[in-house]
Parts: sequence; structure tokens; C-alpha cells
Amino acid sequence: MPKKDIYHNTVVQALINDGWEITHDPLWLSYGGRNIYVDIGAEQPIGLEKEGVKIAVEIKSFIGASDVHELGLCIGQYSIYRNILAEIEPERVLYLAVPSYSYYGIFQEPIGQLMISRERLKLIVFDEIGEKIRQWIH
Repeated sequence: MPKKDIYHNTVVQALINDGWEITHDPLWLSYGGRNIYVDIGAEQPIGLEKEGVKIAVEIKSFIGASDVHELGLCIGQYSIYRNILAEIEPERVLYLAVPSYSYYGIFQEPIGQLMISRERLKLIVFDEIGEKIRQWIH
């Protein structure tokens, strides 16, 4: 099983604080004989606004030496996960969780905006200190 991102617990708590129930930590997927682990699986409990909605969340911290390199890696991973989920669990929506400093950094630059648009990225922007979700981008 892969190593957890440094913000894993922060995102778990932020999702819980936002009313989500963590159902998988990690979310295990199998496709074509390969095992894949998305960081978190969650859903909205019955009676809440987004009742029955299921999500998969991949967390990226962008703490490497190059944000562009990190962006490329995370988009590749996001694309693989999104396509596999479309095949085996199409009701589950994939989100990329990024800290606010990354969203207000590289994701606000032209390259980040291009990737959000062209790759149809769904983002969860989280407060890395306050354990809360700042923004959902669909």
C-alpha cells in the first residue's frame, strides 16, 4: 500500500467536518489484474444535502522541487483513476484535493487553469492548517 500524503489526516478531518462519511481509507480498486489505491473513499449519509453521493479523493501536497513536475504527475494519476472509476464504479466522482497554497499558486497560473479546463479536473481546495474545505471546484 502506498505511503499516505502529509495532508492525509487533514483532508480526512476536513471531509468529516464538511459532513462526509469516510467509507474507505484507502479506496482499493482492481482493474486488469492491477491493484490501485485512491487515498480516500467517502459518501454523504442519508438525509444530507448531497445524500448518496460517493466520491474518491486523491490528495496531493505539491511539496516537491518543481510544481510543474508535481502537476504532471498528479494529472497522470488523476487520469488513470478517473478512467478506472468510470469503468468499475461510475457513480463515484473523483476529486483531487490540494492545499490552498497550491490552488492559489500553480492552479491560478495559466498552466494550472489550462489543466483544470482541458483535463476536467474536479478539485477540493483545503485549508492545510484549519482542517476545513475552502472550495469545491466541479
